[in-house]
Amino acid sequence: MEMTREYYDRLFEGLGLDDGRYERLREYERLLIEWNERINLTAITAPEEVAVKHFYDSIYPFTLFDLPEGSELIDVGTGAGFPSCPLKIFRNDIKLTLLDSLNKRINFLAALSENIDLGVDCIHGRAEELGRTATYREKYDIACARAVANLRELCEYCLPFVKVGGAFAALKGSAGREELKEAQNAVKTLGGEVSQVTDYTLPTGDGRTLIIIGKVKPTPEKYPRNKGQMKKKPL
Repeated sequence: MEMTREYYDRLFEGLGLDDGRYERLREYERLLIEWNERINLTAITAPEEVAVKHFYDSIYPFTLFDLPEGSELIDVGTGAGFPSCPLKIFRNDIKLTLLDSLNKRINFLAALSENIDLGVDCIHGRAEELGRTATYREKYDIACARAVANLRELCEYCLPFVKVGGAFAALKGSAGREELKEAQNAVKTLGGEVSQVTDYTLPTGDGRTLIIIGKVKPTPEKYPRNKGQMKKKPL
């Protein structure tokens, strides 16, 4: 199905889709599909699904809470740039860092940033290692992640990056509330406090849950642990 401007206008109604944002989203789509033929970026490549499940589902959740002007945001395990690159197209005021453990993805993101003028920092590394360094630890207003890991582990990956007074935004599927029940101890242990849980539905009918965890105190020095320790002894 060929996507039209009219389709995008209906999908993003009320979200501020102007000509420049539309053109950048379509170029993002083109690059995503082109690069995906060479490296595994996404299983979602049909234009309508890219528009809804990648672009809309990256932008809409950030309208459900207050994202202050000029926030410094890190997208942990960003993959092909979701959710933060579509967000950056609509919120150019944010200062964005993209973190992924696979260098091939970082190469794609660097090319994407240059091609559609995102002006982002792309970092190749593991969250559990960089979250322990002075360069990145507790330096960001917002950490976000989508479809990376179970929320309990995700808190350990993400909360160490967030400064006290900031927040971690977890974009989860319909099982988000169940994951949150299991993650209560992790949230508290890592210095977080749940401030918002919002369920929403994509135009396709798929259920989603946005979980906002405020950073209320510093993360203890021993966190994040390595991946093996997280698996062996979950918080």
